[in-house]
Amino acid sequence: MYAIVEISGKQYKVQEGDIVFVDRIENAEEGQELTFDKVLFVSDGKKVTVGTDTVKGATVKASVVGHGKAKKIIVFKFKAKKNYRRTQGHRQPYTKIQIEKISTATRAKKTEAETEPKEVKEVKKAKEPKEAKEEKKA
Repeated sequence: MYAIVEISGKQYKVQEGDIVFVDRIENAEEGQELTFDKVLFVSDGKKVTVGTDTVKGATVKASVVGHGKAKKIIVFKFKAKKNYRRTQGHRQPYTKIQIEKISTATRAKKTEAETEPKEVKEVKKAKEPKEAKEEKKA
């Protein structure tokens, strides 16, 4: 089973047990469990579910493994014939997360149905407008 999930404005293809490097999540601490509900696509091998915006009821649970910085890249600005040269480095901060569980609405409904039988209340049917008018005349 895999899913495409949106995290911090970027889309990632994830499976259970995957380790993913995402843009740094500021308020996440090491060992903390995160839940992402912007799931765009879910596939379990047999059934594919695509959301019109997101898949309703689908969530991805992950735990934070750690934080860090990516490898340094060099930004070099240069203008020909003007003796203009500027060098700058950048290291992108990231959060390393491990995907624990991908759950969908159908999976959740099955587990609820198996655990708790629900009570059914009797509902009275409303009278149709024609019948109501005839009763007033009589």
